[in-house]
Amino acid sequence: MEVYKFGGASVKDAQNIRQLAEIVKQAPRPLVIVVSAMGKTTNALEKIIDAYFFHNKDFSQQLQKIKNYHSEIAQELFPDSHSVFNYLERLFLRLENELSRPPSMNYDFDYDRIIVFGELISTTIISQYLNLQGQNNLWIDAREIIKTDNNHREGNVDWQLTETLIRKQLDFSNTDLYVTQGFIASDRNNQSISLGREGSDFSAAIIASALSADKLTVWKDVDGIYSADPKRFSQAQKINNLSYRETIELAFYGAKVIHPKTLKPLKDKNIPLYVKSFVNPQQPGTVIHSFAEDLSPKVPVIIVKDSQILISLAMRDASFITEKEIEKIFAIINRHKSKNNVMQRSALSFSFCTDYDHAHTPAMIEELKNHFTVKYNTDLTLYTIRHYTREVIEKITAGKEILLHQQSRHNVYFVVKETTEVPQTSL
Repeated sequence: MEVYKFGGASVKDAQNIRQLAEIVKQAPRPLVIVVSAMGKTTNALEKIIDAYFFHNKDFSQQLQKIKNYHSEIAQELFPDSHSVFNYLERLFLRLENELSRPPSMNYDFDYDRIIVFGELISTTIISQYLNLQGQNNLWIDAREIIKTDNNHREGNVDWQLTETLIRKQLDFSNTDLYVTQGFIASDRNNQSISLGREGSDFSAAIIASALSADKLTVWKDVDGIYSADPKRFSQAQKINNLSYRETIELAFYGAKVIHPKTLKPLKDKNIPLYVKSFVNPQQPGTVIHSFAEDLSPKVPVIIVKDSQILISLAMRDASFITEKEIEKIFAIINRHKSKNNVMQRSALSFSFCTDYDHAHTPAMIEELKNHFTVKYNTDLTLYTIRHYTREVIEKITAGKEILLHQQSRHNVYFVVKETTEVPQTSL
């Protein structure tokens, strides 16, 4: 039994959905398919959510673009009389009803009840298209099988209940093929909860773990995991084998190919993870498994995180930053659902770098100002170089203003202000 996960790029248009169907046709059975929202739909829905929650602006044109995008894909795939158009009409009507309600006072709650429609719409189209092609399947609402707490936008999985529900509903008694959504779940009160940005990989790992799958394959628009983003760095090298441990490290530091939470449930069940190209499915891709525990990349691995903010704190009376103050800082960071990507402490200051989130970061800064003198820089980039060399460090930092530098045995970190437009870097 296997699990396949298809990301947004692999279902962005009718041609790619036809390719998905070909891949699924050749796949072993039984099989569970986990699918993301199509293309940039999640980004588009986030803009609508912001207009709805913060600005009370008219978002009807943005919503119509989303409707047109999915309708055009469906029109390429289905005959005019197909029932999929009725399903899509009902889903968009439900979305419009959600957006007609007054916003709550909780951005994350409103985010989760709206964002789920991206995955619900994409999987409806894909499930119906597979049926049309003779690949009979059952569509499952992931919110019925993956249960979390009520931590909106990054739900914590209730593993015992989730495993019970998955095994009960995905029992393969009536089909050998299921289609469900990534990224979305619900709490025990059936309120929609998302699993964190790019969380579809995690959804697939949850299902693979619960069903003790033989393997999980994540289909991407790249043919494996590279030592750097090949769009950003020329001469980036594909890595054929990785250990669970090494991949967890890379994901933790921000490598976007795999969601950070994906690996642990697979490692616990010793389920190998394949990262393959949906464009060239015959290519071997990258395999992540326990047999590679002694393997690490033979080249430096470069991870880039954009849209960073560097926040520097000091005591107002110029006293030391003690462990008591650091505990207070971390409590505030946690309360505002931020993550400490890299930090640095001196006697009189504490600095940390985090992703800028317009829904939470400004409020976090205001709370920090209640206790500390606060300075910050925005629009920064965090470079992490794992298994670094001096030559790579020099190439990465050339022409950049370095605001924070930290180095350990295996990793080096630079928080930088790009001084010019970022060109592709030769490694």
